[in-house]
Amino acid sequence: MAEKIQMTVPLVEMDGDEMTRVIWQDIKDILLTPYIDLKTVYFDLGLKKRDETDDRITVEAAEATKQYGVAVKCATITPNAQRVKEYNLKQMWKSPNGTIRAILDGTVFRAPIIVKNIKPFVKTWEKPITIARHAYGDIYRGVEMKVATGGKAEIVFTGEDGREAREVIHEFDGPGIIMAMHNLDKSIESFARSCFNYALDQTQDLWFATKDTISKKYDHNFKDVFQAIFDAEYREKFAAAGIEYFYTLIDDAVARVVRSPGGFIWACKNYDGDVMSDMVATAFGSLAMMTSVLVSPDGFYEFEAAHGTVTRHYYQYQKGEETSTNPVATLFAWTGALRKRGEMDGAARLVQFAGALEKAAIDTIEAGIMTKDLALLAEGDKQVVNTREFLQAVNARLEVSIF
Repeated sequence: MAEKIQMTVPLVEMDGDEMTRVIWQDIKDILLTPYIDLKTVYFDLGLKKRDETDDRITVEAAEATKQYGVAVKCATITPNAQRVKEYNLKQMWKSPNGTIRAILDGTVFRAPIIVKNIKPFVKTWEKPITIARHAYGDIYRGVEMKVATGGKAEIVFTGEDGREAREVIHEFDGPGIIMAMHNLDKSIESFARSCFNYALDQTQDLWFATKDTISKKYDHNFKDVFQAIFDAEYREKFAAAGIEYFYTLIDDAVARVVRSPGGFIWACKNYDGDVMSDMVATAFGSLAMMTSVLVSPDGFYEFEAAHGTVTRHYYQYQKGEETSTNPVATLFAWTGALRKRGEMDGAARLVQFAGALEKAAIDTIEAGIMTKDLALLAEGDKQVVNTREFLQAVNARLEVSIF
């Protein structure tokens, strides 16, 4: 075997939960450490460790990403009431993704991984659709309150000069629920520029959609910020590149997307992007076939799988049962991070390795060797394998391409 590929600067590695945590280690053992002198700054973001550290470890992982520039993250549990009981947690901790995104700011870009033998459910789609998701605020930084009796709920803002502004939310005549959420013009501006720059880099049209007809201040502010930045900084650049930017209502955008051939970037607010990226991924084939990268305006990158921790398979795994869990999105999180690390450090072999590993994974699926979820969707001859068998099949192709 040739000498291992060297790394000069480590990646920030954020481990996760349940089945994806198992797959995380298998990917490292089978496909990474045999070829790379893998250097990482490791953070265990498993739910028990987050609870043990009062979630400080999540903040530390995000701060380390600022220091080293590139991170790779495994899927993690965002606990609900059932999880609090299952794991005997101190409290219902917030989404680690939300915490990390709030610290790094920037935009999450998600795109499907296309293979020839899996056709999109939407027949008109011929090219990938990239979801650009704002990575700050909205319900992910929301404050919620249950009210037990009737009464008046208000939003109160106290300015630096001590003056107050008030807005009545609702006059309750009985029990109910309240949520307040916020955003920052600075973050929205970063989001807009990230989207415009990415569209220019990809030479693709950019769509942006909110519901400003209903949310006449919150959503309308997003629309206004995007338009002002586009007019001042990007209109001529887009014209020179032969691409288009346009705004539309999100319900109209959904209708346009379903009728489109794909091949564009769809910018969404945080919650909208969460929902629509899952829709796009599933319609292209699988949530486990979606790349995801958070791009910070300060030049930091965090690559992750766009799906959950595959709880059902994990319970089967705990019983000693065989599972056929798709590892491709997690694998592509690693290759994306390794490629970016190599690009930033001038490590050509690391960049080449990332490309070779991605090609080996796609070639394996196109040869008909795949996990159960893809076998239900794929055309042609298929061989259903378990997770480790799939990774080993990828490795067999990787060895040939490298040596």
